[in-house]
Amino acid sequence: MASHAPFRPETRTPDADRRPGLGTGRTEPVPPSVPVPSLRAVRSVRHLGPQWYASVMGTAVVATAGAALPLPVPGLRTAAGLVWALSLLMLTVLVAARAVHHVRHRDQARAHLLDPATAPFHGCAAMALLSVGGGALSVGRDWIGLRAAVALDAVLFSAGTLLGLVTAVAVPYLMVVHHRIEGASPAWLLPVVPPMVSAAQGPLLLPHLPAGQARETLLLGCYALFGVSLFATLLVLPLVFGRLVTGGPPPSPLTPSLFLVLGPLGQSVTSAGHFADTAGGVLPAAYAHGFTAFAVLYGVPVMGFALLWLALAGALVVRARRRGMGFTLSWWAFTFPVGTCVTGAEALARHTGLAGFRWVAAGLYALLVAAWLVAAVRTAGGLVSGVLLAGPGTAPGALRPGTARTR
Repeated sequence: MASHAPFRPETRTPDADRRPGLGTGRTEPVPPSVPVPSLRAVRSVRHLGPQWYASVMGTAVVATAGAALPLPVPGLRTAAGLVWALSLLMLTVLVAARAVHHVRHRDQARAHLLDPATAPFHGCAAMALLSVGGGALSVGRDWIGLRAAVALDAVLFSAGTLLGLVTAVAVPYLMVVHHRIEGASPAWLLPVVPPMVSAAQGPLLLPHLPAGQARETLLLGCYALFGVSLFATLLVLPLVFGRLVTGGPPPSPLTPSLFLVLGPLGQSVTSAGHFADTAGGVLPAAYAHGFTAFAVLYGVPVMGFALLWLALAGALVVRARRRGMGFTLSWWAFTFPVGTCVTGAEALARHTGLAGFRWVAAGLYALLVAAWLVAAVRTAGGLVSGVLLAGPGTAPGALRPGTARTR
């Protein structure tokens, strides 16, 4: 996930169509006319934007979705534990690098906030914290012990939830007051999805809280966060679809961003399933039964729509690929959103007992792992070559300013 320009038909000029999705660099060979980044540029974190947290989210969800897969796969939980450990390492390194970025390059950090294409990606930081924290309890406890996992998740959940609420207010505020945007983008969902991720991860902490008020407060608080994100998503989705049907397909580098729509859909189904899993003994029986019914009555139609969107977005990605869509960090949009659909299908499999949902979860998980492997390998290659950390003036595929502008 990276900077997003407003959608425009693909009849635009070549230069206008070269704005990337989740980053500015590609891992393709450097054209002769493009200068090779210097060693100093490669090591700089000046252009390390918030979109890099998408790689942490995408890695963590491979672990959590794999740990809950409702099919017996030998060695899967061990592999999921290793992937979670990798996501924790990635988060640690990235948080440190972003801290250096904010200290040494305050002008660039401010520019990221005021750039309407980059600002929405600040929501990725909260989701990265929440995803790794949730993974600590679901699979990381096998490696670090339950007590350490609870402590780690409590810290990351608290920080991620607070940060997510800040971005859910601050980024839309900047969009209204400072940004001038010509068209809707799926990236608009990124600042408002973190509360839904909190809603899905919070119930995992319930068994580790004192019975009574503490558990009930957390559960209903997560339900409130569910509402915050759900209604914000319902405001954005019609704008995104309307822009597609009136403006035509997005430019090829932006096409992977269509998968971002799956994030709030799959995560909301996952949240509803976790509410049902934990409400018994926390809330009065009538409310607990209501959450169980809600998990199915809400989850099934939303999962159906998610699969419909997956088919539409997938068809547009195939079209863009045939037209020469190359790799950018936007390819990480194929990971976390699909992973939320995996966990949503897993929740429906638990609460309906239907084998169909188990196979949906398995099929989506295979797609998730394949997408993660491709994105991870290509990102690693871009880091080694320095392309992905180079400034927009030196990176292959670097883009000129888009049509959205700031005041």
